[in-house]
Amino acid sequence: MASHADTHEHYHQPGLQHQFEDMKQQEESVSIGMWLFLVQEIMFFGGLFTVYLVFRSKFPIAFAAGSNHLDAFWGGLNTLVLIVSSLTMALTVYYAQRGNRNMQVIMIVLTMLFGATFLGVKAIEYTDKYNHGTIPVDGWNKKTKKGEKPEHASIVLPFETKVSAAEAKPGAEEHPYVNERGVFQITEHDLELVAQEKDTLTESERIGYYSGDVLDPAKFRDKIRIFFWIYFVMTGLHALHMIIGLGLMAWLLWKAWTNTFSADYYMPVEMSGLYWHFVDIVWIFLFPLLYLLGRHFLH
Repeated sequence: MASHADTHEHYHQPGLQHQFEDMKQQEESVSIGMWLFLVQEIMFFGGLFTVYLVFRSKFPIAFAAGSNHLDAFWGGLNTLVLIVSSLTMALTVYYAQRGNRNMQVIMIVLTMLFGATFLGVKAIEYTDKYNHGTIPVDGWNKKTKKGEKPEHASIVLPFETKVSAAEAKPGAEEHPYVNERGVFQITEHDLELVAQEKDTLTESERIGYYSGDVLDPAKFRDKIRIFFWIYFVMTGLHALHMIIGLGLMAWLLWKAWTNTFSADYYMPVEMSGLYWHFVDIVWIFLFPLLYLLGRHFLH
């Protein structure tokens, strides 16, 4: 009878899978598995950060020029959005532990809204790169002919946040965007930047930017192109992780709506929260490395 009672008790424990003896063993196994997965993710992104640091150390001026093509306002906004989403995710775990179904649902919906906002801002940024010829694959940028006025899809803000606005001279003629073949482009300001820093260039930079003693725009453009390759790979993979996170949130929303989680069973919410926080932390490193380093060259 005792054995039957124990089996009956285990059978009714919420969320207990048949391969585990009790909830404690299941929670420990799930937690170890999740942390091992996050360690693998750290190693994955760590390799990308290493590539970034190696090339940045070799070509700092080119990477600074690339950073100055990014809009720090959108990057900062996305940073704020993800920080707040981490708060709502943490509150989701809190309310799941207390079995508060309604607040769980509200917090999950808010977390999903913040995640969708992040992806929307990335879409705006990627569209801007397409419109201004800074996608590193030739032929993938917006194609315009000489004399043709491009219709940019970028959102116009009531204030300027880009380096182009900071370095524009009053009364200077605006150069139209002309890109008949959709190739990767750099600006005159990029070339002026490296020319001004000629005396401070490292040996690898002199070899990478100059042909003999003359600045080679094609070679310098290729070094800026490396920055944008890294930018799109790192931010694109991060966006992919965010999309996966939204999928997890959708599943949690359904489970929370059906009142699945309680003080006895909330492990899926906690593990999903760990994943979400990891994605947020990766962006906390991406934002200063990609958007902020080198912006002092504005002055």
